[in-house]
Amino acid sequence: MSDLHVIIPAGGAGTRLWPLSRRRRPKFLLDLAGTGRTLLQGTVDRLASAASSVTIVTGQAHRDGVLAQLPEFASSQERTLLIEPSGRDSMAAIGLAAYVVRERFGDDAIVGSFAADHLIARPELLHSAVATAIGAARDGYVVTIGLTPTEASTAYGYIAPGPALSGEDEAGAAGAAGRARRVAEFVEKPDADTAARYVSQGYLWNAGMFIMSAGVLASHLARLMPDLHARLETIARSWGTPQFEATLEENWPHLTKIAIDHAIAEPVAADGGVAVVPADAALGWTDLGDFEALTGIAAAAGNLGEAIRVDSEGAAVYGSVGEDGPLVALVGVPDVAVALTSDAILVTRLECAQAVKSVVDTLAEAGRSDLL
Repeated sequence: MSDLHVIIPAGGAGTRLWPLSRRRRPKFLLDLAGTGRTLLQGTVDRLASAASSVTIVTGQAHRDGVLAQLPEFASSQERTLLIEPSGRDSMAAIGLAAYVVRERFGDDAIVGSFAADHLIARPELLHSAVATAIGAARDGYVVTIGLTPTEASTAYGYIAPGPALSGEDEAGAAGAAGRARRVAEFVEKPDADTAARYVSQGYLWNAGMFIMSAGVLASHLARLMPDLHARLETIARSWGTPQFEATLEENWPHLTKIAIDHAIAEPVAADGGVAVVPADAALGWTDLGDFEALTGIAAAAGNLGEAIRVDSEGAAVYGSVGEDGPLVALVGVPDVAVALTSDAILVTRLECAQAVKSVVDTLAEAGRSDLL
């Protein structure tokens, strides 16, 4: 992995973890796993020691929060913090970092994008999968890490793996963790029946990790989205000059707002140019995307929060309102999560955890920006 240039897009508001996660203090800046390190710090910890460089891309609102947690990104040559003038989705964020890496280290530099707010129990298994992915990336593929499903979840997109790149037939390659395989198809989040069918057919979870050479990314964007490519090149060429900020500000609003999955992964996969490395389920990956996922981690750690529980084993309590805050008592509700902050209280059944985002939508519609 020493040849890898790590990119960490740090954006979003973690709306399914409201009220813990807010626009100004999103989940990647929180220690949700109770490790003593925030999710962003944990992402840097597991990748930085084996990487040539690390670039974090975040918004202006989170600049100070990132630097407070990772002050080395203010001055180190190999630790770069790039600030997006506004949110333009993942292709712009990842592209900005990748094109700056290309400008600094050349077309052959291998870039890998990893989310700032995911949790991985066994980083060594990730390192093994990434090492395989780097090999495929050197052969010109856009490579993703596919997670072996632990359940038929409707919360994730799926990847349909095809034949192994080494030439083995599809049947011989099926289920082989660590072997790079051509991607047959990316599919969106399914319903429950479809998810069960995908799992039975050997589909993998799409965790949004992408590894490729900077030159390969640029060549695909030049073909598929030439204006985006040209503007990213213009921005990157001004890197390290007094004109960088002005060039970024001038070009950024014109970048197409699109996810990397739609801009690169899906069309390139249709042409046979995307590979997937299946990662063992023992990796222990979670995106901590909602209170159900968070409660699973908290239960495994034996830290479900303080409360009086009557017939409510396994119910979780998060946050607090200080030493003078209210006592939480749970009676007959073993399947709930309670989140408390100084200005909001959330109670949700775990099976409804994905719907917490609707609370944020309702607050936005009501103009309650103070609670977002």
